[in-house]
Amino acid sequence: MAGLALLQLQVSVDDSWLDYFIIGVYFLFVLGIGAILRKRMRTSEDYFLSGRSLPSWVTGLAFLGANLGALEILGMGAGAAQYGIMTAHFYWIGAIPAMVFVALFMIPFYYGSRVVSVPGYLKRRYNEATRGFNAVLFAIFMILLSGLNMYAMAIVFQLLLGWSITASIFLSAGIIMCYVVLGGLSSSIFNEVLQFFLITLGLSPLVIFALVAAGGWSGLQESVNRPEFFHMWADTGSTSNPMAANWFAIIFGLGFVMSFGYWCTDFLVVQRALAAEDLAASQRTPLIAAFPKILYGILAIFPGLIALSVFPDLGQSPGLENSYNMAIPYVMAYYLPTGMLGLGLTALLASFMSGMAGNVTAFNTVWTYDIYRAYIRPDEPDGHYVTVGRVATVVGVLLSIGTAYAVLAFESILDYLQLLHGIFLAPLFATFLLGMFWRRTTPWAGFAGLLAGTVSGLALWGFELMGAISYGSPMAGNFWRALWAWVICFGITIIVTFLTSRSQKTDEELEGLVWGLTEKKEAVEPAWYKKPWILAVAALAITLVLNIIFF
Repeated sequence: MAGLALLQLQVSVDDSWLDYFIIGVYFLFVLGIGAILRKRMRTSEDYFLSGRSLPSWVTGLAFLGANLGALEILGMGAGAAQYGIMTAHFYWIGAIPAMVFVALFMIPFYYGSRVVSVPGYLKRRYNEATRGFNAVLFAIFMILLSGLNMYAMAIVFQLLLGWSITASIFLSAGIIMCYVVLGGLSSSIFNEVLQFFLITLGLSPLVIFALVAAGGWSGLQESVNRPEFFHMWADTGSTSNPMAANWFAIIFGLGFVMSFGYWCTDFLVVQRALAAEDLAASQRTPLIAAFPKILYGILAIFPGLIALSVFPDLGQSPGLENSYNMAIPYVMAYYLPTGMLGLGLTALLASFMSGMAGNVTAFNTVWTYDIYRAYIRPDEPDGHYVTVGRVATVVGVLLSIGTAYAVLAFESILDYLQLLHGIFLAPLFATFLLGMFWRRTTPWAGFAGLLAGTVSGLALWGFELMGAISYGSPMAGNFWRALWAWVICFGITIIVTFLTSRSQKTDEELEGLVWGLTEKKEAVEPAWYKKPWILAVAALAITLVLNIIFF
């Protein structure tokens, strides 16, 4: 049946000029935005932070749009087909609480100090060694994620349109390179807003049509015939659930370490909030993004479950091994008619380009500000750094082409992505927590903890590859590995702090960098419904209700 569905999709695309027309118009529109915004890129702040002039509704949708890459579309659909509705934990436990935290606590620190990158904060709070180490790690992280988006785009084109992986990778690389080089962060942000609407319009009818055809939620449960795939918490008292993860690993490994590590310290998303027009708009940015993020717990997860009702042997039977990544394209092949199929394919293209463009713009910012200007050419004119940023974009895209092929070694996109998050972001979050809320943390303690946490994450993964450690599933391993990397970083930082207490920075040096030494300025927002605390409580309440409904 899988082969028949793919054949149907191939024929419908090949025979319909409408599908190609929709995709072509999208590409032209994307490049047009970049060309128009090129004239506005006069300074490095224009290019890297959009001049901090954008309204919160734009940065809010872009904040989410930067996250709507391969993870959100193919990744979460694959996760649902592999682990069931437990994958929704990545939204309702692994996203919303952290997005609230970054809005209420992290953004005032970033915005008040006018840092242009996470490594920039690390330099001021700790030292140059900590900043440099994190800058290199983050640049590598962004290239790996960019390659992930390239790979996702390539396998869709290969299986659905008959294109080769190599041709698809180079096509996506060319489009991304053009519009990011032209327009910088503003180009990415406005395209992310466009892509958010395209993705929503592409996935919404797919979920509706498929649920109607399956006989609703109860009919879907009957056709899948795997009761354990329709509970989020009921089987987490032990590891006898599809994810092989108990409640402790989910809450602390995913909900605390991995989630907060991503949303609070990944400059790819923080950068969007910093581009807002003022502090109030910056704080609203993650909260505005939280509400559609809640919705995507349905739009991205349900297609994966629906795929199991149509292809029950997905990822298991001969010829379908490791095919979880294709859950959503398979469902598109089965349900969407010509024309709407073009819209669905455009939504997929939007997700890949959104994620990849976000990775590349974050890479060129960190490379230019925190590596090139800091260590190579520190005293050049502002225009020189804009040029370097554009060159870094081209280099980043070329490097991403190589890393795209690394994804072939993993069972699913979601497993691979969470592996990267656990290794790169979990230790960084521990370093941030201690730096922001414990004034005694010393400069070299921050460096030692970050180094130890990162190395330990890599070492634990190595032991798993050798078979010395087993957690029951790749995702459970990701949760526990991230938690251990965080604990090791946290512990080493505290120990080294006491050993190097004489090098502690003065209160004057830490002013504006540590919670207890920072003047608390509240954002001025006269409209009650725009106040950050009101939006935060509403988002958390909706999330709690959904966790109860799908318990």
